[in-house]
Amino acid sequence: MTMTGSNTLKAQMQQRGGARAGASRLAKAALLVGALAGLGACSSIRESRGYVTDQLLLRTVQPGIDNQRSVEGTLGRPTFSSQYGEPTWYYVSSITGRRPFVRPRIKTHGVLAVKFDEAGNVVSVDRSGVDKVVYLQPEGDKTPTLGRERGFLEDLFGNIGQVGAGGPGGPGGPGPGGV
Repeated sequence: MTMTGSNTLKAQMQQRGGARAGASRLAKAALLVGALAGLGACSSIRESRGYVTDQLLLRTVQPGIDNQRSVEGTLGRPTFSSQYGEPTWYYVSSITGRRPFVRPRIKTHGVLAVKFDEAGNVVSVDRSGVDKVVYLQPEGDKTPTLGRERGFLEDLFGNIGQVGAGGPGGPGGPGPGGV
């Protein structure tokens, strides 16, 4: 081989290596773009639930000044109202964040409780947040009940001897003197 022949061979090998490196870079870039697109699909979905709060309107409701009609005109109908005790209107709002295929998590939670007197005038306005939320964790698949626990056989054969027992009509069942 001559010197020019070996130089040509080296140049061809470098071109092939450069093409492979370019394809490798392109594959890495495509993989990176795919990973970023996949992460974008896992972003949190924000949902507002319940009363949509307006802080300016919430501050305008004042005890001793407002009544039920003015509160309804300012804030609208409540989320729910008390059925017993002092008349109270509750405005409940929550903002949740949810990732795909996962249960929603509460980000912010607020309850505005407006209490009224017998005449319908505002007595107090109380605000509470997520600090008052109680998370319940059920234990197991059974509901505990008071009383005696019965087994399968007791449930199946428990009424034997009970049918036809003496009742208001006598020993044979309903009616005078039995059947």
